[in-house]
Amino acid sequence: MSAPLTIIGSGMAGIGLLRQLRARDTERPVTLITADSGDDYSKPLLSTGFAKRLPPQRLAAGSALELADRLGAVVRTHTRVEAIDLEARTLAIGAERLPWSELVLATGAAPAVPFRVPKAVSGRVFSVNDLDDYRLFHAALEALGRPARVAIIGVGLVGCEFANDLAAGGHDVSLVAPESAPLPRLLPEPLGRALGDAFEAAGMTLHLGRSLAGLEPSGSRVGVALSDGSRLEADLVLVATGLRPRTELAEAAGLEVSHAGILTDRLLATSAPGVFALGDAACVDGVNAMYVQPLQASAKALAGTLAGTPTPVSYGAWPVLVKTPLLPVVALPPTRGVACWRIEGEGGDLAAFAEAEDGRLIGFALTGACVRRKVELARAAPPLLG
Repeated sequence: MSAPLTIIGSGMAGIGLLRQLRARDTERPVTLITADSGDDYSKPLLSTGFAKRLPPQRLAAGSALELADRLGAVVRTHTRVEAIDLEARTLAIGAERLPWSELVLATGAAPAVPFRVPKAVSGRVFSVNDLDDYRLFHAALEALGRPARVAIIGVGLVGCEFANDLAAGGHDVSLVAPESAPLPRLLPEPLGRALGDAFEAAGMTLHLGRSLAGLEPSGSRVGVALSDGSRLEADLVLVATGLRPRTELAEAAGLEVSHAGILTDRLLATSAPGVFALGDAACVDGVNAMYVQPLQASAKALAGTLAGTPTPVSYGAWPVLVKTPLLPVVALPPTRGVACWRIEGEGGDLAAFAEAEDGRLIGFALTGACVRRKVELARAAPPLLG
């Protein structure tokens, strides 16, 4: 019988790997350990549920029990791994010491909250990074019994997608961020401003160029103080200030990590024999790509390796499709320095080309009707990890 495999994490990376492995090996014993409910769901759906009026149970394709039965694995939910012993090859779970022969870290990323949330308002301040988080935020919105006034802190990918979704669901949305335009890591400023214009035309309020100064109770609402001395009030606050790879467990075990994640080679192997990492937690040959296609490619490659065929992963030129129907956005951000952005178009229909000094295309960003060029441009762009 094949050696048992243990996977820590039940997000798209952990479950995706289990699916890919089962396509190659139906017999190998697998234990999947997760700190949350272990439901099988697609994370991108979290920022599309409010417009469609979807309750949390509609986002899950199956429970942890159904997942375990369907994929022939032991799934341990609401179980927190406290430590990894590389020498003894065991996991510490309370007083239990669980042995492993090969270990995969699919621990994902956690919301980065760069400010203190006062206890007095903590029940009205949320981050949504998994289905359990979505359940809490959805319940808070439902409890109001009316459209909510929601302040979103952050205008990155998560903040913009939730802003569009909540506004489409009938809620009053305000966006707060120190940047001058939305999606600053994906779009050059003129394209970001076009998205901001679309948001404002839909009734959202943008407080850009201003950072959060503090949160405080204001009756039944939350007072949101801004760095310029202004203030707004919200029923609920959604914090979307970025994600950081969950590396603490790996680092405490002595694995090599950086700010970009658990360091791996192209085989997704970490610095310890028999230990692998993938997904948002992993920095693969210097690249951390927190997007669906790199995650899926990693799951497929690692499944091959674990099934006996060493398979290096490669990432193609996969554009990021941002879920903002108010203004469609597609971006392939360059991974190296940009000599210049060349921008064409007008209004909300813009195309931006990131060009190296020799004129080669190394990235692009598209809005509005120009998103139809994504396939053509992706074919011309270099792979993210070739």
